[in-house]
Amino acid sequence: MKEKVLIVGAGPGDPELITLKGKKAIEEADVIVYAGSLVNREILKYNRRNAKIYNSATMDLEEIVEIMVEGVKKGLNVVRLHSGDPSIYGAIKEQIDELRKHGIDVEIIPGVTSLSAAASSLKVELTLPKVSQTVIITRPEGRTPKPKGESIKELSRHGSTMAIFLGVGMIEKVVSDLIEGGYRRDTPVAVVYKASWKDEKIVKGTLEDIVPKVKEANIRRSALIIVGDVLDPKNYDYSKLYDKNFETGFRKRKK
Repeated sequence: MKEKVLIVGAGPGDPELITLKGKKAIEEADVIVYAGSLVNREILKYNRRNAKIYNSATMDLEEIVEIMVEGVKKGLNVVRLHSGDPSIYGAIKEQIDELRKHGIDVEIIPGVTSLSAAASSLKVELTLPKVSQTVIITRPEGRTPKPKGESIKELSRHGSTMAIFLGVGMIEKVVSDLIEGGYRRDTPVAVVYKASWKDEKIVKGTLEDIVPKVKEANIRRSALIIVGDVLDPKNYDYSKLYDKNFETGFRKRKK
């Protein structure tokens, strides 16, 4: 079998929200390198092999790759454990490229994102007919620059549902850009801290009043900002999916 590392999405925080395949990978791992600043340590308890566990929060890329390569070369089962789903702000591309330099392939096991968990906690549908059929996933520009045309202000002109990662620490600037970009001041917004964790917090408001509410709740990190009328729709259309007058490949229209 080709040498490989399993890159596993740990899910948003609740240990029960990891996928069955992800749980199996952790159970069978001999080496686990996990994102300690984001992944719930309770998930590590699924391991059955007394795996050697490394917290990547204190490591740089070279150190992380070195541990994974060493484990694979020894014939061990190596898991790189990321929070949420690895494909979203997971910095996995650079890890994949570095591993391939050593002749090591990867298998990616997807995970439940914090966006899905936040929407579940809010009990909302992010794509409502007549309100928004688009979800924009983005982040504010910080130390990591953004490509041209991807600023929050520019993306705001669409008026669709927007999920903003890594932005609560600069929420004043985020809100200012959203309003300048085109969202109404009374647009609903929710800030979900540590979605699905036991200490989850939810702050709801509008772009007009969300900043002081978030400051009062003392939320500074590990939170997702969701903006859009889907959070408090005044009017929307029922989906055609279950409309008795709508015919699908599985259901005839009722007369």
